Amino acid sequence: MYSDAQRALQDEFDTRRLADIHEFAIVTPGIDDDRRAFIESRDFFFLTTVGSDGFPTVSYKGGPTGVVHAEDEHTVVFPSYDGNGMFLSMGNVEATAKIGMLFIDFETPNRLRLHATATVHTDDPAMERFPGAQLIVRAQVENTFVNCARYIHPHTRVETSKYVPDGDGAQPYPAWKRIDLLQDVLPESDQGKTEQSGGTIGADDYAQRVADGTS
Repeated sequence: MYSDAQRALQDEFDTRRLADIHEFAIVTPGIDDDRRAFIESRDFFFLTTVGSDGFPTVSYKGGPTGVVHAEDEHTVVFPSYDGNGMFLSMGNVEATAKIGMLFIDFETPNRLRLHATATVHTDDPAMERFPGAQLIVRAQVENTFVNCARYIHPHTRVETSKYVPDGDGAQPYPAWKRIDLLQDVLPESDQGKTEQSGGTIGADDYAQRVADGTS
């Protein structure tokens, strides 16, 4: 599990034996029932991907409870919803396939990591499970492991984002897509929606909405 660089640091701080015990005790090649239950109880996770240039990026991914579904011991699937059009994470998956996933319960607290090799699909059967999804990521799990939660700052949940697609895949039109300077570059699927949502707004107006928490 460990690289030469990781082993060198373990030796420097005298944690090699401790690291070996951790690998034996907490790392599994798949998803057992307890880890499946934790994964499927989450309505968000953090996704790490690596681009063709070798640089990683980390994204917050939110959705309904069960936004990641464990199909079996070695397979998870999750949706990619409408975003800012950059497709950084999905493009990285297409380019290098390697992903990391971090699931956190901020209230307990608790956390779980997952490493996998992933592919992106537009016609996956899991599209039916996630209304409103543009793409489905299907990942073959390499390993999962729990982490000590002592540095997780406990948080209390406030509410579910109003932008999570409903059972029909519908969601509110985001305010940033109404910014006047963006109207000429919006994809065809968004044309006309600004007018239906109240018309354009200025960039300063949007910035104020963000500051006020009303965007």
